[in-house]
Amino acid sequence: MMGSATPLLSVERVSKRFRGLLAVDGVSFTVAPGDILAVIGPNGAGKTTLFNMIAGVLAPDDGTIAFAGERISGLAPDAICRRGIGRTFQIVRPFPALSVEDNVLVGALLRHHDVAAARRQAVAVLERLDLIDRRAQLAATLTLPDRKRLEVARALATEPKLLLLDEVMAGLRPTETDRMVAILAGLNRESGLTIVLIEHVMRAVMALARRVVVLHQGAAIAEGPPAAIVREPAVIQSYLGEEALA
Repeated sequence: MMGSATPLLSVERVSKRFRGLLAVDGVSFTVAPGDILAVIGPNGAGKTTLFNMIAGVLAPDDGTIAFAGERISGLAPDAICRRGIGRTFQIVRPFPALSVEDNVLVGALLRHHDVAAARRQAVAVLERLDLIDRRAQLAATLTLPDRKRLEVARALATEPKLLLLDEVMAGLRPTETDRMVAILAGLNRESGLTIVLIEHVMRAVMALARRVVVLHQGAAIAEGPPAAIVREPAVIQSYLGEEALA
């Protein structure tokens, strides 16, 4: 059993190389149950590679990843999903020929082998994500904001304890960003859902995250609350740029 002091997610000195390039370089952090952590950094900093290791798409070359006190590094993605980690992808890829509801139903079938129960779970998730009025629509016909919310709905349908969000705000207008932030903050507040998000949209990071880890060239160069992180000289220089503080 996981004690109250046990982190939900523990990433310890994790590294990944591709043909000699160190994509992730000895990164360590922990995420407590119910926390919201943002991972920020420039393109090529290693953020998605880090997510792929947590989700089991890639195995780390060095270091360990533990979930709820048990080592998961090296497990297959379906085994990790079954343990309670749901994720979205940077490139939104629903099943285009299926309806919105059936896209979410596919995720719900992980926990519910009875289709009627899975459909009830899918409908509840669609209501949570403001997509219930789109339930019969083909996924291929959705606007970008709706596709982004569908991506989150598909991950949520697996009933995760930890949700990994890979740039779900990218390409959204500020009003749509705020809507997504409100949905995610509500899920965290009401169900205790733990969230780790990769995000370039600092408006969302500042509003949602309690802690931020900054990656640069594969290494974690800073960690702390968002308000402190945006004032760190190393972070400004490597990522935010002077205009961020204007």
